[in-house]
Amino acid sequence: MALAAPATGQQTDSIPAGDWRSINRDLASTRFSPLDEINKSNVSNLVEAWSYPLRGFNTAVPVVVGGVMYFPAGSRVVAVNADTGAEIWSYEHPRPEGAAAGAGGVSGRGVSYWPGDGTLAPRIMAMAGSQMIALDAATGQPVAGFGQNGTIDVGVPYGGTPTIFRNVAVIGAATLENPIGVPGNPRAFDVRTGAKLWEFQTVPKAGEPYNETWGNGWKGRSGANMWAFAAPVDAERGLIYLPISGPAANYYGGDRPGTNLFANSIVAVDIETGEYKWHYQTVHHDLWDIDMPTAGALLNVTVNGRSEPAIAHAGKSSYFYLLDRETGEPLHPVDEVPVPVGDVPGEYYHPTQPIPRVTPALSRTTLTYDDIVTAEDTTPEHAAACRKMWDDAGGYLNYGPFTPFFFHRKGTPPRSTIQLPGGTGGVNWGGVAVDPQSGTVFANAQATSLVGWVERKETTESYSFDANDTNQAYDRASVNGKGPFFSFSAPVSGKYDENGRAVGAQAPCYRPPWGQLTAVDAATGQIKWQVPLGVIEELPEGKQLVGNSGSAGPTVTAGGLVFVGATNDKRFRAFDAGTGQQLWEAQLGNNANANPMSYRGQSGKQYVAINAGGTIVAYALR
Repeated sequence: MALAAPATGQQTDSIPAGDWRSINRDLASTRFSPLDEINKSNVSNLVEAWSYPLRGFNTAVPVVVGGVMYFPAGSRVVAVNADTGAEIWSYEHPRPEGAAAGAGGVSGRGVSYWPGDGTLAPRIMAMAGSQMIALDAATGQPVAGFGQNGTIDVGVPYGGTPTIFRNVAVIGAATLENPIGVPGNPRAFDVRTGAKLWEFQTVPKAGEPYNETWGNGWKGRSGANMWAFAAPVDAERGLIYLPISGPAANYYGGDRPGTNLFANSIVAVDIETGEYKWHYQTVHHDLWDIDMPTAGALLNVTVNGRSEPAIAHAGKSSYFYLLDRETGEPLHPVDEVPVPVGDVPGEYYHPTQPIPRVTPALSRTTLTYDDIVTAEDTTPEHAAACRKMWDDAGGYLNYGPFTPFFFHRKGTPPRSTIQLPGGTGGVNWGGVAVDPQSGTVFANAQATSLVGWVERKETTESYSFDANDTNQAYDRASVNGKGPFFSFSAPVSGKYDENGRAVGAQAPCYRPPWGQLTAVDAATGQIKWQVPLGVIEELPEGKQLVGNSGSAGPTVTAGGLVFVGATNDKRFRAFDAGTGQQLWEAQLGNNANANPMSYRGQSGKQYVAINAGGTIVAYALR
C-alpha cells in the first residue's frame, strides 16, 4: 500500500532541519532527523567529537536550537556550544527551603524549548519536583515575568518535560502507587506567565462520563497518571495525546471493579482548553502494571487506499496499535480477545483485552516448560539454575497474554504465575521512532518477565518502593519475597553468594532473543525486519548476540539510519533502516539507557549524540 506524504506543518517542517527542539525533536514525537550528511555509506567513519559529564546519572535527551545544546545536570540547567561542548551558561536551581541535601534537582529527563511570541524572548523550561522553571534561552537567567522569579509551584510533582505548543505547557504528574492518594491529572500552564489553564480528570468523578467504570472505587483513586516524559501534539488539529498509565494499586483491583477509564489509555484533548475529544484504552482493568509510557508518534499513512492521519503506539504489552488521530479508532483491526481469569478473592477480571489482529507482539508473551533455556542456548550452569528456579517456584502458570497473578494462600505450596513481557517492558519509556517518508515505525522491545502470586497482606508493610501508605487487602509477592520486580532469570555462572545474590551477569531463563529492534510498516501493520539488540559478553563466544534489556528507544534519520543505545552492554549502534543490518558500533564508558538525537552545529556539521549514563557524548564524521 502506498504511503501518503509525510505529516506537514508545525509538526515537522517548521523546525529547522538542524534543530532538535524537544526530547522527541518535533511536536509529532517522531524522533526523525531530516539530516543526511551521516548516512549508510559513511556511518562507519563516525568518531567521538566531544563529551560533557553531567556530574551524576540521568537519562536526559538534549535539546538543540541554532547550534546551542541545552540539558539538565543535577541541580543545574546547562547550555553548551553544540560543536564543541564548551559551556555557554549554567543555571543552578536553589534547593527548596528546608529540603534535604540533594533534593530539588532538575528533572533528569530533559528540558523544553519555547521559541517566544515575537515580544517575549525564547525560553528554556524545566521541571524540578513540583516547580516549573522558565529561563532565558540566551542567558540562563530566570524569567522575571513567569510566576515568582521564574518559578511556579504546580502542586503534584512531575518528573518529565513540559510539552509546549503555542503558549501552552502541558505536564503530567508523578504519583505513588498507593490506591488512595493525590490525583494523576495532567495540567496545562501559560508559558508566558505561569498561570494555570486547565486540568484533565483521569479518574472521572461522580456524574462525569465513565465514572461507572470504577464501581465505587473512584473516590480518591491515585495512579492513572501521565508519567511519560512528553506527549505528541497534532499542530493542525490543536490536539495533544495524553498517555495515561495504570491505576493504583498495580496488582490488585478488587476495590475498583470495571474497565477503569481513563487508565491505560491514550486520551486526545484540546491543548488550549483540555476539552476531551476521544480515548483509546489498551488494557482493561490493569492488574499487571502495563503502564502507558508514551502515547506514540504521529504520521500520515495510506490504509486501504485512503490517506489517514495516524498515531502509532507500542507500549509495555509489546502490542502495536495504529489509531486514527481524529477519532481514536484503530486503522488495523483490533479484537477483544478472551483472556484467562484468576482466583484472587474479591478481584474483578475483565473477560477480554484488545489485541491487534495484524501485527504480532513485538516480544514474547507466552511461556511453557519447553521454552526454558538449555545448556546449548547459554551455559550448563545457567540452564541448571533456571530449572531449579522453576522447581522452587512450583512451576510458572502461563495461559497466554494477560495471564493474571493467581492467589497463593499462606502455608500452602508455591503457586507462581509468569507474566510476559513483565512490568518493565515490552516497549518502555523510550517509545517508538517514525520515518514519515517511508512510513516505518521503529521500536526497542524487551522480552522481560515478572513472576509471583497475589497474597493476602497481614501488615501494612510496603510491597513496593513506590507504595508507602496503603491498606489494600492483597498485593504481589513471590518465592523470592515481597516486592514488585522479581523475574525468571538466573546468573550465567549459576552461582549465588552467601546472601543469595547472583554472582556475575544474569540472563533470562527462556530462550532468546531477550531484546529486539523492530521495524513495522505502518501502512500494512507487517513487521519489515526484527534483529537482536545487545550482547551479553559473559556468555560463550558465538552465543552472545541474544539481546538484552533497556528502557530507551531508537532515533531515525534521513540518512537511512536507526541509532539506538538502550542496552546494558555499554554500546551505541547504528542500523540500516531498510534492512536491520548493523553498520556501526561505539564502545561507551557507561550504559546509554537514553534516546539518541541528531543535530547540526553552527559549523554546519551533523552530529549524533547520546547520554551515556550521565555523560553527553557527541559523534561526527572524521
